[in-house]
Amino acid sequence: MIEILESGPFNTVQDLGRPGYRDIGVSASGAMDPLAVRIGNILVGNDENAAVVEVQTFPFRLRFERRIAFAITGADGNPHLDGSERLAWCAYVAEPGQVLELKQPPRLARSYVALGGGLDIPVVMGSRSTSLRGGFGGNAGRPLAKGDRIAIGEDAEIAMLPATGLAVVEPATALSDVFPAPVDGVLPIRALPAGEHELFTKDGEAFWSQTWRISSRSDRTGYRLSGEPIKPVASIEMRSHGVVPGVIQVPPGGEPIVQMSDANTAGGYPKIAGVIESDLWRLGQARIGARLSFVRSTHAEARAVEQAVARYVDDVRRTSRMVKRALKAMA
Repeated sequence: MIEILESGPFNTVQDLGRPGYRDIGVSASGAMDPLAVRIGNILVGNDENAAVVEVQTFPFRLRFERRIAFAITGADGNPHLDGSERLAWCAYVAEPGQVLELKQPPRLARSYVALGGGLDIPVVMGSRSTSLRGGFGGNAGRPLAKGDRIAIGEDAEIAMLPATGLAVVEPATALSDVFPAPVDGVLPIRALPAGEHELFTKDGEAFWSQTWRISSRSDRTGYRLSGEPIKPVASIEMRSHGVVPGVIQVPPGGEPIVQMSDANTAGGYPKIAGVIESDLWRLGQARIGARLSFVRSTHAEARAVEQAVARYVDDVRRTSRMVKRALKAMA
């Protein structure tokens, strides 16, 4: 069991999402940075889809009520255990009564708390993710609040963790050859032209060439971008059609909206592009006010990035198991 001691208004339980129900109007939900969830769960010995805490408003504090393994992934640092700083992307063991605190990260937007055994809460439509708009899943369909107590599953690998912790190289570093760093503070995000791209002609080129800023009207459903408006060559009326995370729509005002984890299941705005799936976690870690530019990609490049990420996750999974088995054999 854990007890929430302090939490902001948007911290929720998430896993890798709830696919398969969009046809009945149910958003997939799931973590904004699914790669961080997978790595955190691997470090503490969980299934990669185990439920974790997504923290996007800080500070956040919880108390452990039993001995348990934990790992903080996602954002760049600032976890503390009983006031002592700990490394992100590293699994540790906490003792009963110890308090974990997450302070505002220096640069990124979201941290993830993975716990050995995972959060033991009901599965709704195949997922433990919180659907805030639907009011179901997660912790009674709502954000976490002070005083909440959440059960934890069986922690099968806690005895295999070294006392000093078990760390991995974070993906932004390990995959720096496939995830270009920001240039002058502008985050490059790869995307593919979408169905109505040709309707924007010259403004379509402006979409790719200008720097956009994530506006304060953004949330887990969509990132609204601020910049020089882009318009189609003529007003069009479209029937509502299915959309998924990553789709970039352009409403009449001309400032694009990127659908994120709680994406609408349908919409009628023209689609100018779609963010490649492997870049969505980077967008999910971009803060309100961050600047970004879209880089025209190809299906081949998107596939190459996807394969590089898969190799990284496989390496973390294999190395983690090997180290734990070696330490257990030596114990």
